[in-house]
Parts: sequence; C-alpha cells; structure tokens
Amino acid sequence: MRPFVTLAGFIVLWWAITAFSSVPPFMLPSPVAVARVFVAQAPYLAVNAGVTLGEILLGLLAGTLLGGLAALGIAASPALQRWLWPILVLSQAIPVFALAPLLVLWLGFGIGSKVAMAVLVIFFPITANFLDGLRRTAPGWLDLARTMDGSKLRILLHLRLPAALPAFGSGLRVATAIAPIGAVLGEWVGASSGLGYVMINANARIQTPLMFAALLLLAAMTITLYVLADWTIRRVLVWVPGG
Repeated sequence: MRPFVTLAGFIVLWWAITAFSSVPPFMLPSPVAVARVFVAQAPYLAVNAGVTLGEILLGLLAGTLLGGLAALGIAASPALQRWLWPILVLSQAIPVFALAPLLVLWLGFGIGSKVAMAVLVIFFPITANFLDGLRRTAPGWLDLARTMDGSKLRILLHLRLPAALPAFGSGLRVATAIAPIGAVLGEWVGASSGLGYVMINANARIQTPLMFAALLLLAAMTITLYVLADWTIRRVLVWVPGG
C-alpha cells in the first residue's frame, strides 16, 4: 500500500498548492483540471502513448542487443577493448540532446531517429554493467575450468555468462528507467506523434493541463516498464539473493 499512500499524498499536496497559493493555472494546473483533460483527450493521448511505447521498446531491444554484443566483444578481445572503449566513453561525453537534431536530420522525423536516441541513452549502461559482470567472474572458477581443459567458449557459456547476469540485470533496470528519455528527446526535436510531441505542442499553446496529462502518462508507462523488467529479472535470476 505504500506506493498508493505516497501517490495520494503527492496528489493532496499538489491540490493544496493550486488551491491555497497564488500560482496561476497556466503554470501549475490543479489535479482536477488535468484529470478532466485526461478523460476528454483519452483517445488522442492513447494513440500518442502507443507511438512512444513502440519507440521505447524498440530502443530497449536494439540497445540491449548492441550493448550485450559490445560487452562480450570487449571481454573476449583486449585489442577490441583498446579500440572500442574510448569510442563508448566519447559517446557519453557528448550530450544526447546535442545529437538529437543530427539524428533527426539523418534519419528523418519517423520512428528511426527516436529509436536511435533511445539506443544511445541505454547503450552505455548495458555495456558497462555487463562488461563489469563478465570481468568479475570468480578467479577460482576460471582456474578450475582451465585445469579441466575447458574451452573459452564453454567457460564463457557455463561460467562467465551466468556470473555476469546479475550485473546485466542491473544495467537492464537502469536502461528501462532511462530509455523514455531518449525517445521523448527525439520527439521534442522533431516528430509528428508521440507523447513528447504532445507536450511540445501543448506547451507552445499554453495548454498546461494537457502537457501535465501527457507527462503523467509517460511517467506511468516508465514505472510500469521498470516494474515488469524488475519482476522478470527476479524470476530469471532465481539463484541471486534478493533478486
């Protein structure tokens, strides 16, 4: 019940600020006004939420696959690490918002640029966490496997991968929480649909209740995705204490 109590307390505090302070409605609409807009614009919000959800899921899938492959490649080849790791670090040194206009220019206003933004946001956490897990395999296990003439592939599949899965799960949790950032940033720069597009248009027209409705719907989607990812990871990693 704690999440619901926290949510109820947040709504009461929000209502009190709008009811007993001098904040104008165009800056902070009341929960009632946002709820009315949410009901009135439900079909419009649902369509755009579906667009954003598709971008997030595709970005998560592509970013997880690319990040996992990059981590495996770096762990398997020191030469690849010397070439690839500086590029990964450089990708994080450039603000993703600065790259969004370029991605829209290169990939267009469609779903491609938004998926690419989501991939850029989540790629590094997945790679870094998975690589850290691969490197932290217990040395005693590796020594024992080598004395039993275990091949590199068998050691990878039966020792290093299972040992790295908890770290990979941590990276996936982080990626699930931040993937919507990339998708919405891409929609802010240039899009014809999506919750980010709805927020930008509502802000330009000073339709603050609609902007808040889209923002709350995006937050609910993000929390739902995180809870589902966390639940799935806990069910898969049954041997890890506490999930």
